[in-house]
Amino acid sequence: MKLLITGGSGLLGQYLNNQLSQQNDIFTIYNSNPGNCKKYNSGKVNILNYDELKNIFEIQKPEVVIHTAAITSTTPDKNISSKLFYDLNVNATAKIAELCDLYKAKLIYTSTDLVYAGYRGSMLKEDAKLIPISLYAETKLMGEVKIQQIFDNYIILRTALLFGVGLNHSQNHFHKMLNALKEKKRVNLFTDQYRTPLSLKEAARIISDLINKNIKSETINFGGPERVSRFELGKRLCELFNLDESLLSEITMDDVPGLPKVEDVSMNTDKLKTLEINLKGLDKMILEI
Repeated sequence: MKLLITGGSGLLGQYLNNQLSQQNDIFTIYNSNPGNCKKYNSGKVNILNYDELKNIFEIQKPEVVIHTAAITSTTPDKNISSKLFYDLNVNATAKIAELCDLYKAKLIYTSTDLVYAGYRGSMLKEDAKLIPISLYAETKLMGEVKIQQIFDNYIILRTALLFGVGLNHSQNHFHKMLNALKEKKRVNLFTDQYRTPLSLKEAARIISDLINKNIKSETINFGGPERVSRFELGKRLCELFNLDESLLSEITMDDVPGLPKVEDVSMNTDKLKTLEINLKGLDKMILEI
């Protein structure tokens, strides 16, 4: 199958390159740092440039587009304007959806669990109340809406906290935590925010499975099976890798000035399981790292 991957040099994108290239003809695009894209058919593309994007669609004629490119910062950053957030996370997403419609491609869009109201209970289903409180989450939800307004051949994945070891230049909080613990350094972890973490490797595997399923017009919770805090995730890492748990420090969201406080966006993944997607347990995902 012919696939186009946006954000190909990102955390998830590089895992998708490795996974999806095994059985598909991929073309993966990046903005600045190529990461592992250079190992595959790839190109440096500004997704804010419609002509560049359309040219890629015209040449590659993808059957499925996996759109992961986004600004993902959840805390205010003076170096990132609100306009850029909207242009990249909303307007570019709308253009990609239009091109998918024009070229008859399915769109798989990675949204976020942070679109949910973080105070409405745990293990939320897809119809739970949506109240994004960060600019990132707001623009990802707006991207969802734009896609639904444009056409119906889409799968929206409300993606949980992704964890694992970043490839090449990419890093996430989990990767930094692992490095710090190996170096015997202290790590601060929230005890009062709950998610359903999914490993990067597992996320790429599941997307590979979804590509081959005959489904569309679906919004799906895309997470792991277990609800944990970041502190609990750190404890599990220490237990499984024999790292020093005493280096973990308990903090709360109130300890981080300016942080949008999302208490619990753990997700019910029954819908994902009805699609015959088998979810690995948290310990198994950690051990695969």
